[in-house]
Amino acid sequence: QVQLAESGGGLVQTGGSLRLSCAASGRTFSNYAMGWFRQGPGKERDFVAAISRNGGSTKYADSVKGRFTISRDNAKNTVYLQTNSLKPEDTAIYYCAARESTYWDGSSYYTRLYEYPYWGQGTQVTVSS
Repeated sequence: QVQLAESGGGLVQTGGSLRLSCAASGRTFSNYAMGWFRQGPGKERDFVAAISRNGGSTKYADSVKGRFTISRDNAKNTVYLQTNSLKPEDTAIYYCAARESTYWDGSSYYTRLYEYPYWGQGTQVTVSS
C-alpha cells in the first residue's frame, strides 16, 4: 500500500499563501489518483481538490476555486496544493488521500471520502484575520 506524508502547513495572515506537499512512498505513485480534503474545528472532513493519476484532470470545491491549485510531480512522488488568497475560513487540518486507479481510468478524479482508502496524517493550516 502507499504511505502519505503531508507538509507545508503553518500560520499565515489573511490574503497569504501556502504550498502544501504530500509525499508518497511504498508503491508506484503514478498509479494513484490523489485528493486533498480538510477538516475545520468542529466540522466534518470536506473535499478540497482532486487530480487524476495522469494529472490531466482536476476538480475543486466551489469554496476554493480560483484560489487553490492542485498539481502533481510523478517523478518526485508528490502532490501539491498551492493555496492563495487565504481566508480565516480556510483554517483546517489538510489531508491528502490516494486511490489506486487503472490505466483506463487515467483521467478520472474522485471527490468523496469513501473513494480514498489511503490517507496521510494531515498538516495544520491556520489563517489569522
